[in-house]
Amino acid sequence: MSEPRGTVVIKVPATSANLGPGFDVVGLSLSLYLTLIVKFGPPSPDLVNITYSGEGADEVPLDPYRNLMTRVALYVLRCNNHRSFPPELVSIHADNQIPFGRGLGSSGAAVIAGVLLGNTLGKLNLSRERMLDHALMVERHPDNVTAALVGGFVGSYLRELGPVASEAAQVPLSEVLPEYPPNAGEDWGLSPPVPPLGIGHFVRFGWNPSIKAVAIIPRFELSTAKAREVLPTEYSRKDLVFNIQRLAVLTTALGQSPPDPELIYEAMKDRVHQPYRTKLIPGLPAVTSSLTPESHPGLLGICLSGAGPTILALATHNFESIAEGARTIFQTENIQVDWKLLEVVGGSQTYEVHEN
Repeated sequence: MSEPRGTVVIKVPATSANLGPGFDVVGLSLSLYLTLIVKFGPPSPDLVNITYSGEGADEVPLDPYRNLMTRVALYVLRCNNHRSFPPELVSIHADNQIPFGRGLGSSGAAVIAGVLLGNTLGKLNLSRERMLDHALMVERHPDNVTAALVGGFVGSYLRELGPVASEAAQVPLSEVLPEYPPNAGEDWGLSPPVPPLGIGHFVRFGWNPSIKAVAIIPRFELSTAKAREVLPTEYSRKDLVFNIQRLAVLTTALGQSPPDPELIYEAMKDRVHQPYRTKLIPGLPAVTSSLTPESHPGLLGICLSGAGPTILALATHNFESIAEGARTIFQTENIQVDWKLLEVVGGSQTYEVHEN
């Protein structure tokens, strides 16, 4: 007979994707967290009680068949021969520091939290690579979810799969995470598509620990879907070569000591996504062109974080001056911003808490 479980903590970091030229390729894990406190007790037929605090607390559904994290957890469980949440699951409290709709990976963190939750609830002992497979069935772009899972400065790609696996990987999201009706129960949606093996692959790049991230966060949301709508479907060879050249340099330059501001600043420029998103983020062109290593010593490079609207400035010192420089520019557009100094951190964690 197995030992009764008490409390498990799941901790997932925020992420910033793209880093200028690395569109849909690179991601960075940052020191804001989505934390789940999962409590177990005597078996009960009642549905799990979900509570939520922090960013987005007034927006997140608390029904386990509507909440993104628990829907992902249920998907993972059902892919691994567990039809429902375990009866000894009593409650889940989520505390979230990651702003919604700001380009800091809030949805990717929720997906990874759900995968880790499913792995914990089912005692599945999935490998990190297999957990990534499950995450990529929900979130088809690997940059954020990979960085949230493994941590650090990460490059990733989706593998070209054989015909059967490709068909499974292209299943619509509506079949992976269906919209549960109000009367949904454990008998509804029992056979989700199981993820193929090895959908995503990744590598961790070096990172100089003296480099911090200044996140300049405008006080408005921008959905990833809306930010993708403005992107073209075709690019010139010149623009693609521009980005490939800079990304090749950037992935090494950010691990060198001491970091080279001149090298990094130019290597964080982009022609694939940022120019097209300027219409959605007033002040973006001025911020990314006016703040330079010459005007703000300590600054290494500056870019849009993910789909935005957050601006990410990588720097070694002079953090407040960099943030205030950006704030001043945004004020000319009547946009208020907050800023946070963030560390680059390790990946997600799951651990038990033994209460006395």
